[in-house]
Amino acid sequence: MASVRHMVGGTVRREVRTFKTTTTALMALSAWLSAEGCTHIAMEATGIYWKPVWHVLGDGEFELVLANAAHVKNVPGRKTDVNDATWLADPGLRRGRL
Repeated sequence: MASVRHMVGGTVRREVRTFKTTTTALMALSAWLSAEGCTHIAMEATGIYWKPVWHVLGDGEFELVLANAAHVKNVPGRKTDVNDATWLADPGLRRGRL
């Protein structure tokens, strides 16, 4: 699950997409994030599942931030992967909480 956040005319625009964890799909994720102009990526470290995503995105031009899953889990009101992705994409919501 990935979310991109942009300010467009003073309004926040969000887009959420789901990607598989195959190399081809992760390369598509990297291409999409690059095409959207992303420079920073925050992701949650869940088990070992974050590692392939980290390695593929780490080969790009992105600044990567890895969030401790225990800290992210304790944020109230988040119950779905979509909410997690949207929350991680919003620097105002996660400031000081990673």
